[in-house]
Amino acid sequence: MGHTIPIRLCDGQNRESNVRWLLTRLLAGLAAVLVVAVGAGVVLAAQFSGEKAEWAASTGADAAWLDGSWVDGSKDESDFAAALPRLRAFTEVYVHVGEIAEDGTVDPAGYAAANAFLDWMGRELPDVAVVGWLSSTAESSSLLEDRVPKEARARLVEAASAVVDAGFDGVHYAITPVTVNDPGFVDLLERTRDAIGAEAVLSVLALPLEPLPGVRLPVFAVQGGERYWSTNFLLRVAELSDVVVVSGSGTGMPSGSLYGGFMARQTTLALRTVPETIGLRIGVPPAADDPAAAATAVEAVRIALTAHGQRDSFGIAVHAPEELADDAWTELEEDWLHIQR
Repeated sequence: MGHTIPIRLCDGQNRESNVRWLLTRLLAGLAAVLVVAVGAGVVLAAQFSGEKAEWAASTGADAAWLDGSWVDGSKDESDFAAALPRLRAFTEVYVHVGEIAEDGTVDPAGYAAANAFLDWMGRELPDVAVVGWLSSTAESSSLLEDRVPKEARARLVEAASAVVDAGFDGVHYAITPVTVNDPGFVDLLERTRDAIGAEAVLSVLALPLEPLPGVRLPVFAVQGGERYWSTNFLLRVAELSDVVVVSGSGTGMPSGSLYGGFMARQTTLALRTVPETIGLRIGVPPAADDPAAAATAVEAVRIALTAHGQRDSFGIAVHAPEELADDAWTELEEDWLHIQR
């Protein structure tokens, strides 16, 4: 009996020691993550500073997303006429014509009734490309599975071809998330190009780029899906496209300075990566939802463009310009569109 007490005390001491060791390691790991996060925040915030040259603004290569009400008969000539002054500011408009079903099909009702809108655009804005916007958003993505399976790709390519046959100038794919190096997505773009022809516009929405080396996979693991693209994958997609739009929405940045730094970094990376022969647009978050974020994004784009140097076929992409409050539209005109107009 006398020998059991020391053994129990030893076991207790060992357990306590193990717990202390584990807590120490956990705290050390958390501290390391915090240091990295703080360091990354400092690096990103620092990007949102510098000069904005007068020339760092629109060169006439900007895009706008328009919702499906433009092609489903909800709008009439008076709606079109009211939006005309703003739509004139853009090189291409992405008009939503359908959601992509899991099997790759698209309801033709979304683009088959677009005649009135297409006729009006052709008459009033003949130099603006009207591109059919096809969308699909998933909750997560996989490193092992194609975002658009093979059989679904075939149906989606058929739908894209039908959109162009209906009179649109091309197709804008907004399929998110797509995992880096997804071979099925590359195949989709190659087959879509063959189906719609060389003259039609093929535009692709890209995920934001990995802002700092090494953050993509940890974020993937935590969030259960792709959040950032590598610059190599962006280049691969861009080479198959006429226009690539780097998304500036849903970044999760907790403050204006961090968001500004994030967007400046996105713009810098995209400008370095996408060949100048391919159109590049930086997506601006909906100003109707968050005017401050939209204005910050435009300022960040100007800072990055100033540092990079002048470039043709570069611009921004904005959501529903016809719905912006007058002050938000005036600010966009003054900050970005004034060189063009």
